[in-house]
Amino acid sequence: MKKIKKRLLPVSLLALLPLFLTACASQTSKNGSLKAPTSGPYYWIYEWIGLPLQHITVNIAHAIGGASGAGWAIVIITLVVRVILMPLMLNQQHKATLQQEKMHRLQPQMQLLQKAMKTPGMTPDQQLALSGLQREIYSKNNVSMTGGMGCLPLLIQMPIMIGIYQAVAYSNALAKSTFFGISLSSQSMVLAIIATVFALIQSYVAMIGIPEEQKKTMQATMLMNPIMTFFFSISFSGALALYWAVGNLVMVIQQLITTFIVQPRAKKRVSKELEDSPIVEVVTQAKLDQILKPAPEQKPTSQPKSGDLRKRNQGKQKRK
Repeated sequence: MKKIKKRLLPVSLLALLPLFLTACASQTSKNGSLKAPTSGPYYWIYEWIGLPLQHITVNIAHAIGGASGAGWAIVIITLVVRVILMPLMLNQQHKATLQQEKMHRLQPQMQLLQKAMKTPGMTPDQQLALSGLQREIYSKNNVSMTGGMGCLPLLIQMPIMIGIYQAVAYSNALAKSTFFGISLSSQSMVLAIIATVFALIQSYVAMIGIPEEQKKTMQATMLMNPIMTFFFSISFSGALALYWAVGNLVMVIQQLITTFIVQPRAKKRVSKELEDSPIVEVVTQAKLDQILKPAPEQKPTSQPKSGDLRKRNQGKQKRK
């Protein structure tokens, strides 16, 4: 359950994006662009992120020239952001693969423990002991309970996504810009489909080489990425859809590097580490049976029968 919640965290963060983008929108001016916010937190987002990106986009578009100059500017900005983030994301993928490979080696112990945790009628002390065994499995085998994959790359990208939306929405020069005839200020089904296709390819490549038991738990979350990509791409401007389309194309390349270079190297590293420091066996069936053994029932002290009391009293009287 913790793993599923962790994988859904990036989706939860993306779900906050409509709140920012909707709140950033204001009234429409005569030239078709939106009026930029003048106060509040969204004004600061625009002032520090949206406006600088707007200037960069306009300058690049003028340098490139042509009707699609603004679109190429967004493509260039997206590539720069993704290339800067790629080493960080590949490093996190490497750490996540190390953790997943170690967890795969710990599955026999984890399965025994999970089966024991379903035992009905456990006492609080027994539940506490089993939880302690789980922590002990992780600590003695140098495995992180939180995994190696974080949300930092997404947190870095969110201001960029908001800034690109604002750059086009609040710019007189970019409000009517197009990319090969596709409006960057209106919703675009074409760009939404392209972004979704790249997201599907990335999810498919990510499943290559994954053990079957992990595939079953990952399939649902892997499908969430294309679904959310299509939802956001079709809900907002073509500029944002173009950002996702180019970003997902880079993600496909990054996933190919991860699947065929990073993951095999990480698996070799884990195998070498386990040769020097084998998996520590923390959970055994005998230890679980000892923990779950029911406490011995205390037999009630038997009261002496009335006949026995009379015999004892008679014996006392004779001794007197």
